[in-house]
Amino acid sequence: MTEPNATPHSSIENSEILKLLDLYRITPEDLDRIRSVGSIVKPKVEEMVEAFYVWLKGLPEFEEFLSDPHTLVRVKAAQCAYWRSFFEMECTDASLGALRRVGETHERIGLPLHIYLAGMNRFLWLILDIIKPQIPSSEQFLGVKQSVASLIHLETGVVVETYTRVANERVREQSNMLLEMSTPVTQLWNEILMLPVFGIIDSKRAHDIMDAVLASIAETRARTFILDIGGVAVVDTAVANHLIKINRATQLMGCESTISGVSPAIARTIVDLGIDVGSIRTTATLRDALADAFNRMGMRLVESD
Repeated sequence: MTEPNATPHSSIENSEILKLLDLYRITPEDLDRIRSVGSIVKPKVEEMVEAFYVWLKGLPEFEEFLSDPHTLVRVKAAQCAYWRSFFEMECTDASLGALRRVGETHERIGLPLHIYLAGMNRFLWLILDIIKPQIPSSEQFLGVKQSVASLIHLETGVVVETYTRVANERVREQSNMLLEMSTPVTQLWNEILMLPVFGIIDSKRAHDIMDAVLASIAETRARTFILDIGGVAVVDTAVANHLIKINRATQLMGCESTISGVSPAIARTIVDLGIDVGSIRTTATLRDALADAFNRMGMRLVESD
């Protein structure tokens, strides 16, 4: 990082790191304190990292993530480089990219966040143990402690934010994949489509179902659509309204819709809720729905001898 002076952070004005420094209330004086104790800590970085692993080896996560000797050597070297850079004040926008890669890596390998946070807290105390004997003044030590802790909190915050963002993106991707898998509109016969629905139907899923069904109707020019709800976990007012909307949308495209899999429990629930299903065609089983669909097309199923 550039040397703080009368025009603080002039070379990184309006940069992202400057905004973070302001957010964490890290002043040029804090940066000066951290830089001043770098000469004390950097010669003992390897010793500090080894002390950290004495603590880490007592946790089950050590065997899970660092049991391979080559991985352990590589990670130790990376941590030594990180802490040297920390006290050299390489706190630039470019260094934020390195911190974000740490967050991405930890999320990818599945390192629990609480272990990362506990580890950074451990490093903080190891750093303070190195510094304290060299700073006789309690007031000076308190100032250094606050400055170092603030910068550690900033860098930890960047890693955690990235970890959380990547994890949320992964969950969204997996959810989208599951939604796509859970809306497999199938063409059973010429002009007959069928979609089995399982689990819970919420507004998002109902919207995805409707999009998939209408797109399939437009593509295949189907005249009959069967929505089988035998696997739906709960049918309440919201679910029933979603089903009605899907039914009406298919009708607007000239496709007759049938809801199959209406069990006695589902029928009783709909009646108890006072839901008006109107002209929606329903059947108790998928077989009945298929027979009805073929009948409307002027076809009939005949059992072979």
